Amino acid sequence: MSLLKYTIRRILALIPILFGVLFMSFVLTRAMPDNPYKFLIGEGGFRSDTQRQEYLNNVERLGLNKPVITQFLIYVGALFRGDWGTSISMNNGADVWDILMDAFPKSIEITIISMVVATIIGIRAGIISAVNRNQGKDTVIRFIALAGVAIPVFWMGLMLQYLLVIKGKILPFATNYNTTAFEITYINEKITGLRLLDSLLNLNFPMFFDTALHLLLPIFCLSFITIAGITRQTRSSMLEVLELDYIRTARAKGCTEKQVIYKHAWRNAMIPTITIVGLNVAGLMGGAILTESTFNLAGMGVTTLLAIRAVDYYVINASVFLMTFIFVVVNLITDLIYGMVDPRIRY
Repeated sequence: MSLLKYTIRRILALIPILFGVLFMSFVLTRAMPDNPYKFLIGEGGFRSDTQRQEYLNNVERLGLNKPVITQFLIYVGALFRGDWGTSISMNNGADVWDILMDAFPKSIEITIISMVVATIIGIRAGIISAVNRNQGKDTVIRFIALAGVAIPVFWMGLMLQYLLVIKGKILPFATNYNTTAFEITYINEKITGLRLLDSLLNLNFPMFFDTALHLLLPIFCLSFITIAGITRQTRSSMLEVLELDYIRTARAKGCTEKQVIYKHAWRNAMIPTITIVGLNVAGLMGGAILTESTFNLAGMGVTTLLAIRAVDYYVINASVFLMTFIFVVVNLITDLIYGMVDPRIRY
């Protein structure tokens, strides 16, 4: 099977997965004890007959009094027309797509940068650890990796802010990403929604450095916990590959240790590591809620959490769908990269 046919087959296979996730999230939101209009009314209940009648009219207009399957079909029909719905209780009247497109770039920005940093450092650290097995370098790297697994990301974020911002005053502006001064001083033409990239495209270097300063600590936190997993997996894979016969043959032929590591062993040890990287990219998109909350980054994680608290059906469904789409696309790209890294894999 050619790579093109394999890709088409995988894309077609993603369609029922996406619709299945969309259906499950839709059903689960409708099973919540409240609905958006009840949330707006509050715990005190109806204060007048007029308010009760307005509530019933809204429920009927939204179709919440219809069977769940009927509601889902209406929702899917709207999606095919490009209508993701309107926020009701979270940001009343705002278009759901606009809410997501405001939050998505913030999450994708820190996710991509964090994964690039974590992948480069994690793979390098894992190789060094494996080559220097049970030596001083290996011990230090394994200790740092264990710390990355053990330390909660929100605690690390709070400690970094306390030590570097409040006490040390080394990063005096790194506690708030969406400052008023930032919005007033560094107005850019929105091209991609990614502030770092838009700053460069607009040649707005003050905004670029200001944004980089604000993202420094959250990227460090996300990178640190991700480096741990990549380092441990790379070390484990490298140790396994370095024991294989063809590695001993390469050494017997007179190859230098550097050639053995980076020409023969490294690529074959990367398959499990690529899997870890792919899963982390998708996981960080929805799993950075604590980091976003700690550093006041209103990305996808925080947006989804706020939507759940406000019982905002349309925002929840769209957020889950978007993060699922990112997850399956990243998994597809990961599978395609396998063949580029390991020539033995054919599609």
